[in-house]
Amino acid sequence: MALWPRDRRKTLHGAVVGVVMVETWFTRWPGDVGNAATFPFPVQYRVVRESSPAEMVRLGTGAMLAPFRAAAEELVLMGVDGIATSCGFLALYQKELAASLPVPVATSALLQVPMVEATLPAGRTAGVLTYAPEALGAATLEAVGVRADIAIGGFAPGQLFRDGISAGRTDIAREAIEAEVLAAARDLLAADPAIGAIVCECTNLSPFSAAIRDACNVPVYDVVSLVEWFHAGLRPRRHPSVSHA
Repeated sequence: MALWPRDRRKTLHGAVVGVVMVETWFTRWPGDVGNAATFPFPVQYRVVRESSPAEMVRLGTGAMLAPFRAAAEELVLMGVDGIATSCGFLALYQKELAASLPVPVATSALLQVPMVEATLPAGRTAGVLTYAPEALGAATLEAVGVRADIAIGGFAPGQLFRDGISAGRTDIAREAIEAEVLAAARDLLAADPAIGAIVCECTNLSPFSAAIRDACNVPVYDVVSLVEWFHAGLRPRRHPSVSHA
């Protein structure tokens, strides 16, 4: 596609960020990227039909690249100025999507890891909390500039957080999910005392970021912090002029 045209025609106005969504059915609480009330600005969504959490852990086959690219192209044609996604594993497609779309692309909260590590005190590193640790491989990390030896924690099959997402359950109490999330975060920190910040790969962890911060006393970054940063560049806030007497 052509370079991002500054004067391109738009069908949709006012929604700067478009979010390409995995087709899922579980509860998305406020704070989740898939809950439109999460953001202080409007976003536009496009669901990739026949995608699923199961497909997200098999992205290495390349089968999902074309449908996610097509959904992103639809959002661009509607009028959005930047593309985000609802699954952090789509980091694997960051380079391909950014190269093929005419607007900026931010696929995954993992994009923040190098920046987060640059902010930390000497001897401190970032740790990653993920939906499925066994699926977060070196190729996905490398695609967004994350070192391969970063500490990774997360959830095993059979845990409520993971099974609730994969099975599309809406009957699990939020408190039960939060307890699992906090336990996973504490385990991650215990496994590597050098961790000075947590980056949540899974977009469905963001409703619990504040609770993680309170429980673990480290900065926490997620898809919401990514999208808010992304939006701030696409549409910088206008500051009122100040007149000097």
